[in-house]
Amino acid sequence: MPKIAKDNSYQTVITTFEMTPGTAQDLMDALNDAYAAFISKQPGFIAAGLHINDAQTRIANYSQWERREDFLAMLRTDEMRARNRAINELCKTFEPVMYDVVECFD
Repeated sequence: MPKIAKDNSYQTVITTFEMTPGTAQDLMDALNDAYAAFISKQPGFIAAGLHINDAQTRIANYSQWERREDFLAMLRTDEMRARNRAINELCKTFEPVMYDVVECFD
C-alpha cells in the first residue's frame, strides 16, 4: 500500500489514462496484469494503486519507487515497452508524471 509522506525520499508517479467505457475493463485488466506479473517485481518498486471513475472514462494510477532511476529503468525494458504499446491501443491517452510530495493532511 502506498505511503504518502512529506519527508519520504520515494519517487511518486501518477499516471492518468483516458478511455471509453467500452475499453475500461480491458485496460484495467491489462494494468492489473502488468503490475501483478511484471512491474511489482522490478527493482525499486514500493507500491501502487489503481483507481477508476464512475463513468469508466478515466483510470488513475499512483505508484512509488525507491528512486526515479528505478521507474525509468522499468519503462525502458523490452517487456514494458511492449505492454505500453498494447495499453496505448486501449486508451485515448495516458501520461505518467513524476511528482514530489509537498504536504500531507490526515
